[in-house]
Amino acid sequence: MTVTHASARASDVRVISLLSLAHGSSHFFHLILPPLFPWLKADFALSYAELGLLMSVFFVVSCIVQAASGFLVDRIGARPVLFVGVGLLALSAVVLSQSNGYGLLMLGAVIAGCGNGVFHPVDYTLINHKVSVPRLPYAYSAHGVTGYLGWAVAPVFMAGIAALADWRIALLCAAVLETLILLVLWFNRGDLIDDAEHRRASAIKAAEEANPGRAPQSALAFLKLAAVWLCWLFFFFSMIAMAGIQSFAPSALNQLYGIPVTAGNFSITLMALGSAAGMIVGGIMAAKLKMPDRIVGTCLFVCAVIGFLIGAEWVTAALVPGLFFIIGCGLGIAAPSRDMMIRSATPQGVSGSVYGIVYSGIDLGAAVGPLLFGILLDAGKPNSLFLGVAFLQLLLILTAVKVAASNANTAMPKTQQ
Repeated sequence: MTVTHASARASDVRVISLLSLAHGSSHFFHLILPPLFPWLKADFALSYAELGLLMSVFFVVSCIVQAASGFLVDRIGARPVLFVGVGLLALSAVVLSQSNGYGLLMLGAVIAGCGNGVFHPVDYTLINHKVSVPRLPYAYSAHGVTGYLGWAVAPVFMAGIAALADWRIALLCAAVLETLILLVLWFNRGDLIDDAEHRRASAIKAAEEANPGRAPQSALAFLKLAAVWLCWLFFFFSMIAMAGIQSFAPSALNQLYGIPVTAGNFSITLMALGSAAGMIVGGIMAAKLKMPDRIVGTCLFVCAVIGFLIGAEWVTAALVPGLFFIIGCGLGIAAPSRDMMIRSATPQGVSGSVYGIVYSGIDLGAAVGPLLFGILLDAGKPNSLFLGVAFLQLLLILTAVKVAASNANTAMPKTQQ
């Protein structure tokens, strides 16, 4: 290996590690409040609806900020936006820890939503422009794995400290943890330099070479691309399914199979661990096979079949945990190939804007999913959760096929190294 190749590899590893750390912390903050709901409910005499509204506000604010922050990333660069986002997450935990009523809890949720909204536009812009093309699938894989690990760690961290000390101490510990991550990013800021002006100039040059004599396209021209909105739909549908499972699977499994709620939560944990393991495998498959649409379609079809089997009550309770693990593996394997498809749909020079719009579908889906499936469960239809998830997986397959076809037909310049 030459010095140049070794240096490039070391640079890629540093960038991937830093962005994966930041992404894991954002997922951690998705779940700093829900584990504390029993304490907050008791201390402030809140209803479950009021507690749930805190999370709905968090994701709605994150959705709006995510769409807007992408344009900011393309204007001033990704690094300063990243620092602001991490700082806001730390601030939100401090505000939440000092809450003396519902108003401050809501303010903390709003601040956390603002901080959370920057990560996907920032992370994917830096990954796409600073990581070598052959290592992109591995970058997407590591980025996704740390997200699931953040989800896995948060409930244990927050509830454990709250049980040993106090819920306010747990939130202050979360603030300290995020502050330490901000310091790590700051001391390694040289690896996160993003030249937004150079990206814009490269995009203009590429557009002129592709269409000589034509006037430069607007920075919003990407909004006319069908692939962009198909990617948005992909994330919207996928997060409706994920949020529904995370919120109500234990209750639905209890009603359908008599599985205790604690065991149902264990199935959720297995799904998260399966997703993390699947992403590692998925990164290798995406790099070696280079068939992202087929990998995504196959994995989602398997998940749809399992969802249907569970919803139709055609399996035994003993098989459910293992089936949840397989679902997680399927979603994890599909994720790096999914990200490669989105990269192919991203015009050069506006990656921040595209990822901001596309990934805002996640936050909106997270706000819609619990409400939608909650209504169905209130209507006494617990099987509708798993049948609905199976249907959504089929919609995702259709969307992925459409994205692949759109990528093949569009001639607009794509993100390049």
